[in-house]
Amino acid sequence: MKKIKLVKLDLDLYEEELDNGLKIYVVPMPNQNNYYVTFTAKFGSNDTSFIPRDGKEFITVPSGIAHFLEHKMFEQKDGIDPFTFYSERGSDANANTNNFKTTYLFSGTSFFEENMNYLLDYVQDPYFTDENVEKEKGIIEQEMKMYMDNPYSVIFENMVYNTFKVHPMKIPVIGNYNSIYSTTKEDLYNCYTTFYHPSNMFVAVTGNVDPEEVVRIIKENQDKKKFLSKQKIVLKEYNEDEGVAKKHDEIKMNVTIPKVGLGFKFLIDNIDLPLRKINTYIGLFFDIMFDGTSILNEELINNGIITEDLYLSSYIFDKFNTVYILAESFKQDELFKKIRDSLKDIKVNEEDFKRKIKAMISSIIGASDNVYAINNKIMSNIIRYNKVISNDYDEIKELNFNEFNEVISKLDFSNYLTYVINPK
Repeated sequence: MKKIKLVKLDLDLYEEELDNGLKIYVVPMPNQNNYYVTFTAKFGSNDTSFIPRDGKEFITVPSGIAHFLEHKMFEQKDGIDPFTFYSERGSDANANTNNFKTTYLFSGTSFFEENMNYLLDYVQDPYFTDENVEKEKGIIEQEMKMYMDNPYSVIFENMVYNTFKVHPMKIPVIGNYNSIYSTTKEDLYNCYTTFYHPSNMFVAVTGNVDPEEVVRIIKENQDKKKFLSKQKIVLKEYNEDEGVAKKHDEIKMNVTIPKVGLGFKFLIDNIDLPLRKINTYIGLFFDIMFDGTSILNEELINNGIITEDLYLSSYIFDKFNTVYILAESFKQDELFKKIRDSLKDIKVNEEDFKRKIKAMISSIIGASDNVYAINNKIMSNIIRYNKVISNDYDEIKELNFNEFNEVISKLDFSNYLTYVINPK
């Protein structure tokens, strides 16, 4: 078992890869009373066009199928409900899907071996029938309607849709009405056999556990099962350019105050630095310029242009970095102008830069006693970089102001889009 020191966290990461390709990551945290376990497939909503297992040609499955598959994994042939199983043992269970991965999880303080075995067993035993797939469609439709009633979900998803031209990133993780109702049992099995092979999955365990014991439990579980051979997954590649799909859009909903958004799409493969560092600098820049502690945010509130702090969100993948600034405002034209004007003659104070660096370091160190934060770090690192970054602290300490300014000077702020939700 490989052991890696997590710099400045006073924690060790243990890594193991089983014969079937399943990777295990364990961070023992003996000072904690609980544990947190995630079982993740590298399969998200972006992965809709691929060559299926033992196939030769690309197929395209309905959008939102990764989320649909997540739902169906909780239906077991023996009728046992995983949520009930974990609840009876004083544990919590859940699952989630995003553009890049699907994760099944549980947390608790006892019954670790029993809980671990059950997680592996139900996720590795799919049970799809025409009847139970059809039944699930109405459930997912209701979930989709719930999101569509939330203006913040609507504005964010629609801005992402208007950002991308051809990449499936533009489609909501849950899919849409047509994709939900066109999903078949065969589609689900195609996705499952292609993406849910152990070699395309990993387990992360954090908390009050013994690494040797964790690996023993998982290895014994996997040794009892037969799996198909490992096979390389081939995904469709998309020729997405730097332009946005739609510059401006407006809709009406049952809101009192207009919800507004300004988004940027940056092509960053022309910057000669590691992508991780580029994305860190871009995140730092937007925090300095627009977060709740920024000068502009205070000015916008004091002048009644926004009703509450600006909210920042971003997507990072491949050669793109996208940033979205959301707000409530009756004066959206003035707001958009203020933000764009602030990006014309950029002057970032070095003290602000250093202050944000210190905040990032404090955040990293502060996560050292949080089983969920450490586990989420492992998942995020594996999905984004295919390895766990053990020296975040050193990387951040090495960031410098001149390099930061060089990166920001190469960003094209003219490539933006706006979105407004007005009251009916």
